[in-house]
Amino acid sequence: MRRPDRKSTPEASARAVALDLLARRDHGRAELSRKLVQRGYADEEIAPLLDALEEKGWLSEARYVEAYVRGRSERGYGPLRILAELRQRGVSDGDARAELDGWKGRWRELARRYYQRHFSGPPADYRERARRWRHMQQRGFDADTLATVLDHEGDGDDD
Repeated sequence: MRRPDRKSTPEASARAVALDLLARRDHGRAELSRKLVQRGYADEEIAPLLDALEEKGWLSEARYVEAYVRGRSERGYGPLRILAELRQRGVSDGDARAELDGWKGRWRELARRYYQRHFSGPPADYRERARRWRHMQQRGFDADTLATVLDHEGDGDDD
C-alpha cells in the first residue's frame, strides 16, 4: 500500500492517513489524534480534520466504544477492566458507561462462560477458590458477578 505523500498539502496528507487508519478499524477521537501527532501532524490541522470526519460519520466515538466493548468481552474481559481500558484510550466516562450499561444483563453469562472455559470443575479448597476469584477479578468482573458464578460453579452443577 502506498504511503501518503508528505509533499502534498499537510491537510490532504493528514486526511489520507486518517482515512487509511479508519479503513482498518474504528478509532476513538483521542486515539486517532494521538496517532496523527505521532506521524508528525500539528494539532492545528488535526482538530478540524477530526471534526470533518465526525460530521461525515466516518469517525464515531459510539461505534468505536461499541466495537471495543464487544471485542474485549468476547475475549473474557469484564466491565471494570474494559472501563479502565477505555479511560486509558481517552474515551469519556459517559460514552463508556452508556455502552457498558447496555450490556448489563450479559456480564454474568459471559463470566460464567469464561470461568467454565478456563477452569475445570469446582475449586478443591478455599485457596483454589481465592485464586480463581483473583483471576476473574483481574479480568474485570465485579464481586456480585464473581460470587454468583463461583457459588454456582462450586456446587458442581453444569446448568
